[in-house]
Amino acid sequence: MSHTSRRGFIKSVGAAAAPAAGSLHSQPASPPDPRRARRRSTGFSPAAELRKLSENLFLLEDTCNTYLVRDGSRGLLIDFGSGKILDYLPSLGITGIDWILHTHHHRDQCQGDYRAVERSIPIAVPAHEAHLFSDAENFWRNRRIFHLYYMRNDFNTITENIPVARKIQDYSTFRWRDRDIFALPTPGHTLGSVTLIMEIDGRRTAFTGDLMHSPGKIVNLWDTQVNYGGSEGIDLGAFSLAELRKQKIALLCPSHGDPLPDPDKAVEDTVSRLTEYYRFQTGNNPSLTFRGYAVSPHLIAHHLTTASFYAILSRSGKAMFIDYGGASGTHFSNFERATATTDRIRFVEHNIEDLQSRFGMKSIDVAMPTHMHDDHMNGFPHLMRKYGTRIWCYENMTDIFQNPRGHNLGCILGEPFRIERSFRHGETFRWEEYEFEITHSPGHTEYQMALFVHIDGARVAFTGDAFFSATDPSQGVLRHNLIFRNHVESDSHLRSVRNLIERDPAIIAPGHGRPYLVNREDLLLTEQKMRRQQEWFQELIPDPDTNFGLDPSWCSIYPYQILLAPGGTTALEIRVQNYRRSPMKMEVGLVAPAEWEIQPDLLKFEAPPLAKSSARFTVRVPASWQPSSARFALAADVVCDRKYLGQITEAVVEIGSAP
Repeated sequence: MSHTSRRGFIKSVGAAAAPAAGSLHSQPASPPDPRRARRRSTGFSPAAELRKLSENLFLLEDTCNTYLVRDGSRGLLIDFGSGKILDYLPSLGITGIDWILHTHHHRDQCQGDYRAVERSIPIAVPAHEAHLFSDAENFWRNRRIFHLYYMRNDFNTITENIPVARKIQDYSTFRWRDRDIFALPTPGHTLGSVTLIMEIDGRRTAFTGDLMHSPGKIVNLWDTQVNYGGSEGIDLGAFSLAELRKQKIALLCPSHGDPLPDPDKAVEDTVSRLTEYYRFQTGNNPSLTFRGYAVSPHLIAHHLTTASFYAILSRSGKAMFIDYGGASGTHFSNFERATATTDRIRFVEHNIEDLQSRFGMKSIDVAMPTHMHDDHMNGFPHLMRKYGTRIWCYENMTDIFQNPRGHNLGCILGEPFRIERSFRHGETFRWEEYEFEITHSPGHTEYQMALFVHIDGARVAFTGDAFFSATDPSQGVLRHNLIFRNHVESDSHLRSVRNLIERDPAIIAPGHGRPYLVNREDLLLTEQKMRRQQEWFQELIPDPDTNFGLDPSWCSIYPYQILLAPGGTTALEIRVQNYRRSPMKMEVGLVAPAEWEIQPDLLKFEAPPLAKSSARFTVRVPASWQPSSARFALAADVVCDRKYLGQITEAVVEIGSAP
């Protein structure tokens, strides 16, 4: 197989990918699109006049309310509408606009942004909607219209790409001149909306987008429906308004409707009305009502959140969190579907003030994930940033958290974070007055632990998503699940249930649902079921080494998501898990752009029996290489023990700077 035939089928691919998200990540400004000059303009213009709200705050009722904040001869705009507000600047003594900050992506907020681009005014947008500005044309190429069940009004996205200079990250502070502008995540009207909060002329002022219109009113109902027949935006909006109340706002400035001085009662009334409407439509309580309960004095369970999370309280008031994911299923499921391909899922803080006020929690000292899935630890980076929480985990999770691009597994969080301490199978450790034992607990995923500890006289096992309470209590068999992309081996569940049998907990605290009582008989019955599952695997899979039929990534490229740029060099590993009792002779070549320099041209190595092994390519991209796509795949062509298997594994390449 020649160098050219193996790599030449891709001629040139890749372009400037979006940079990794930072707190406020600058992006190079794009030049004005020459096509704009050929676009028709209606010439329509708002009829309203500029209103002065205070000495340095002004409002123009455009296609949305556009707010101007003045600081000497410079200005900052909150949303932009048609851009008409630029015409008023000379009369206010403003010589230039430093920034436009958008609260959300809808066209009424940003349809005039091309005027700002022509004047080289930088534009900052909510991080979780940045792709609906900068990559809008690609959005329209891919938005489904036939067979329409995803009802979210992202149809109100701009029709052309808008260059984005910064992404406004949730809970970050945007510094403008001598002002700090706090970005509070407030989904509801859209899934990525933010409220921007700053001090203006002595008043704490919130620019809330379309979170609410006026006391007890929202702009419309259609924007609150995300899925077919759903009321998701009502739930999210009530939650967001309840969080906004905690900010003690003196002036609320909506995108539609009049500014509200002293808005606390108006916000409270709107929360109450949305809550009752949500109950009327769904028969359920909204997410803002989901609170924890005391399993025992020092163990607090939250079972209504996206994934159950637990707070173990010490006598000192410190807490250890076991998992900490999304505020509710509504939050997580809708954020997950709305997440851009290269982004991380959104997170909003929840339940922490309640733990402080009702249960006396003073600090969040440590957080531990039961396993590596994003619905269980989406909030960990936030805990680290805001509360200084230390993250500890089972040892095989460490690289997934610190280098999430390395792997192709189910439910990886798209943001790296640092692990302070890791533990081996069977290791014991002490935190505050508690003694813990940690075990490897594969099955739901290879990257999962079980954590055992006595709390208030009971032996508790935190087991993540390994096992759930029996569907039929009279049968006693615990429920389990099977997701092959998570890395499952034929005896994974057996090993996990045997850990439980050997340690004999009284209570299992699962990754979803309430803690439940468990006895040895239930665990032994579950072990029998797992033996039968192993037999099924052997009966259904033709390879005598069954795990080759369970593991889609027994041969893989590491890292799976590769960041490269013209002129850059990187190392790529071919990793092999050999499930056979004899060595395997491997020959591997990369099917990649022909212009790339790859050494060696062909990897040859022996994979030892019943073990993991790897070999390495060095890849150099010529500086003169001209990519034509932001993101593409390359493949590995594999021969194993002289049998040609073909391109059985792949990796994704993004062209851009490393984060």
